[in-house]
Amino acid sequence: MGQELEIRVRPHDDCNRFMIDIGHDPENLAMHFNPRFNTNIIVCNSLSGGHWGEEHHEGFFPFVRGEEGKLYINFNSKQFYIKLPDGTMMNFPNRLGDVKYQFIKVHGGAEIVGFKLE
Repeated sequence: MGQELEIRVRPHDDCNRFMIDIGHDPENLAMHFNPRFNTNIIVCNSLSGGHWGEEHHEGFFPFVRGEEGKLYINFNSKQFYIKLPDGTMMNFPNRLGDVKYQFIKVHGGAEIVGFKLE
């Protein structure tokens, strides 16, 4: 696998959800990563040409409002590999199938504390 992206994020004290988007542009997202505090699930999806794919739900939830968490993201043309703050691993299919993306956005009820690419 190639480089690994580390994102340190701190959900706000009143956070309902936050999103990490990786793709070509806002209309073509290979991975939309969306932890939801109101239901304590992580929802992932992809967006191609402005059309959402099928949602993927993870039943574990290692995020805590107000506390910094580290995510590690790796991917190839078939899968995204995400290491969550508690060390749990999850996968999400790389539905766009590319190995390079130039768009990343973190938004919603969280702030980026730091990130690095190794």
